[in-house]
Amino acid sequence: MTQPSAKSPMTMAQIAAATGVSVATVSKVINQRSDVAPATRERVEKALAEQGYILNRAARSLRQGHSGQIDFLVGQELNSYYAFEILRGVEEALLTTDVRVVLASTHAHREREQQWRQRLSAGAIDGAVLVLADKRSFYLQELHRRSIPSVVVDPFGELGPQDLSVSATNWAGGKLATEYLLSLGHRRIAALMGEPAHPCTQDRLAGYRHALQMADVPVDPSLTRFADFHVEQAHQEMAQLLALPELPTAVFVGNDEQCMGVYRALAERGLTVPHDMSVLGFDDMPYAQWMTPALTTIHQPLLEMGRVATKMVLRLIADEPVETVRVELATPLVARLSCAPRRRRKGFRILPAG
Repeated sequence: MTQPSAKSPMTMAQIAAATGVSVATVSKVINQRSDVAPATRERVEKALAEQGYILNRAARSLRQGHSGQIDFLVGQELNSYYAFEILRGVEEALLTTDVRVVLASTHAHREREQQWRQRLSAGAIDGAVLVLADKRSFYLQELHRRSIPSVVVDPFGELGPQDLSVSATNWAGGKLATEYLLSLGHRRIAALMGEPAHPCTQDRLAGYRHALQMADVPVDPSLTRFADFHVEQAHQEMAQLLALPELPTAVFVGNDEQCMGVYRALAERGLTVPHDMSVLGFDDMPYAQWMTPALTTIHQPLLEMGRVATKMVLRLIADEPVETVRVELATPLVARLSCAPRRRRKGFRILPAG
């Protein structure tokens, strides 16, 4: 365990990069492990000292062994199927261990943030799984400062070169979704995506555009809309798409929850899925198969992402190497009933909004 000086020290990953060793080796030096070559130990300890780290043997003596606890940290309120699916994966990975998972969310509340810092200082956690974090994350910075192992699931933005992460192949998923709709004869395909700044949105949209370009279908900017990954705004944005002079025949949607808003907007205007419009989602949430009609969607392996991230954290805690810094899991298509071949439209009437 280390105690930083008043200046902002380098992270353990940066110390590792500067000294040409692994993060695990830096951790061993900090924790006074014996299985480090003397020359390597000297080089790492010198770098730590230059950055203002003082090896705190008294504090370390209070942490012989581990706390048997990891934190699950979400960069938003834990109120979505998305976060719960990842959490289920974390729990599954811990079933055969004595490690417990604790939900830890401060909601940017200063007092709660201080309480969480105190837990870190007291050695109350051995590691953490973070969701929707980036290198500016308060959580991630605090974990780095104390050299606590962590893995980010579905990064919200840029991470440091040594930050471990687990995500899905969003670009490939967006491409696959669009190719499937193209294979059904659709050419006027809308994209109703999530938050435009989110990397997953950017990647899925890039995959969508690539598939259209490869099929020699012009990318129509009027067919791209953005929402916030939730029902209400997706409903509003779909209404805007339905106000266009020429309607799309299919829509690729940023996630399954948004699809419920899309279904509602279509029904309010007397349009049916997939008879009048094909709808294709992203996530494959448990409820997708129970929607009417059952939703065709891209399977984002959220449960597996949580499981893989947790196993990586456990390896870091045990000072064992991990195979790669960045893990991306495949996103296959799950075909159900919400997509159908494009039909010729012969003057059908759309009901007015409201």
